[in-house]
Amino acid sequence: MRWIWIDRFVEFDRGRRAAAVKCVSLAEEHLHDHVPGFPVHPPTLMIEGMAQTAGVLVGDVFDFKEKVVLAKVTRATFHRHVGPGDRLRFEAEVQGEVRHEGAAITGTITSNGDLVAEIELMFAHLDQSREPVEPGEGNFVFNEDFIRLLRMRQLRDLASNGPSPDA
Repeated sequence: MRWIWIDRFVEFDRGRRAAAVKCVSLAEEHLHDHVPGFPVHPPTLMIEGMAQTAGVLVGDVFDFKEKVVLAKVTRATFHRHVGPGDRLRFEAEVQGEVRHEGAAITGTITSNGDLVAEIELMFAHLDQSREPVEPGEGNFVFNEDFIRLLRMRQLRDLASNGPSPDA
């Protein structure tokens, strides 16, 4: 994947929920091309940001050993435009549990405290017997950039909380 539509994870509760943020900047080319004269962040890219946030949440459950793909956008309701200077917050929550077949996710996107969108997504795990994968360059879903984003969050949590008593 060439573009990552999240800047960092701000919350991560394995197998349950995750939150990530993205700061929309006028330096991004798509803002100039989508609606000429009116720099607006396209809703499709907001769905992609939510899918990336939720996809990492789903993939983490099985240690990124299975390729997770967005199977369906069940619902996406948008309430307002997003433009340069807005800070998007993607909040994804697993409905039920992550199973070997995949997972259902509900999510919200907010900007500066205002509701931007409500989204429901379905993810599927690709058949492991076709091509076993490891995280990294050969994995078209969970490349090293996504893994690095998640690990940065985990390192920040460890640094702020100190080592656990069990360590």
